[in-house]
Amino acid sequence: MSVKNKISYNSPVILSFVIICAVVYLLDIVTHTAVSNFLALRKAFSFQLVTYIFAHSGLEHLTGNMTLLLLVGPVAEEKYGSKNLLLMIFSTAIISGILNCLLFHTGLLGASGIVFLMIILSAFTNFEKGKIPLTLILVVIFYLGNEIVNGIFAHDNISQFGHIAGGVMGLFWGFFYIYSGAKKK
Repeated sequence: MSVKNKISYNSPVILSFVIICAVVYLLDIVTHTAVSNFLALRKAFSFQLVTYIFAHSGLEHLTGNMTLLLLVGPVAEEKYGSKNLLLMIFSTAIISGILNCLLFHTGLLGASGIVFLMIILSAFTNFEKGKIPLTLILVVIFYLGNEIVNGIFAHDNISQFGHIAGGVMGLFWGFFYIYSGAKKK
């Protein structure tokens, strides 16, 4: 049996997302950032409400997001299903983008909000109705708490709001999935 037959495309949404981001980054190198400039979110009502999540500001930004996405994304995709995860990703991108543009009048670039969505969703994997897992509480405290503190005190080019919005959307989708009885698709 060949190596090709032993490797499985086990998480199609996450793996496709990572491949798209890598291709966009490579195109960005060739075009001297023209691709990411084109995909970056600048207006609240444009195609860029979806495309900004695929572009990154550099190799460190890309590899940081993709590493975390590859760690927690497959767990979320297994639990919620590929179609549900696509809905969660794109709704998170659109809602975060609109709110960011309306509240802060700044652009967005990168998948950090989507990564925070996945981190929170993965904390719901052992959720039982009527009980809140301590892991979920700690993830919210550490990840979202850190972003809130950084949002207040840090003066950098990082959109803590994008991270927070992704985390809040993760909470929304996690509770929605549990309490609505939604099925894995």
